[in-house]
Amino acid sequence: MGIYDFQMKDAEGNAVDLSGYRGKVLLIVNTATRCGLTPQYEALQKLYAQYTAEGLEILDFPCNQFREQAPESSGEIAQVCMMKFGTKFKIFDKIEVNGANTAPLYAYLKSVKPQDKGNHLFKDFVLKLAALGEKRDEGDIKWNFTKFLVNRDGEVVERFAPSVTPEEIEADIRALL
Repeated sequence: MGIYDFQMKDAEGNAVDLSGYRGKVLLIVNTATRCGLTPQYEALQKLYAQYTAEGLEILDFPCNQFREQAPESSGEIAQVCMMKFGTKFKIFDKIEVNGANTAPLYAYLKSVKPQDKGNHLFKDFVLKLAALGEKRDEGDIKWNFTKFLVNRDGEVVERFAPSVTPEEIEADIRALL
């Protein structure tokens, strides 16, 4: 099983075979439109605009599991992102990234890269969540805007904590292009 074996639905409900991204560098991100990290959309779009011609694709998977910060429908999320941040990268259907209903793609991603790079920067936030009764299991996605970087061969090479900004991983992306 590899990244290209998955099929996901896009924001319009169309099936998308991830095999269509073979040979591309992928940045896979779980997102939300009403999160304190939502401004990362702007930086994601800048990366996409700068590197898409060289083979970068950003795959955006909205998720409403973290304090219900993506309550809109997938289509509405796509509209908000396009209008507010000018996003042109692929936005998929809303999914779950943790728990019993975890999307198979995310179960795979977490199994390959169970730890976030840069997680120490996010540790205080995770501790605050735990104090509020929101526990995360080992390997769980901690919050919106966790990023997985996939090379052209479909290998998941890194998982970045939500607090790691798109600008901070630009060098990692460039190294794979």
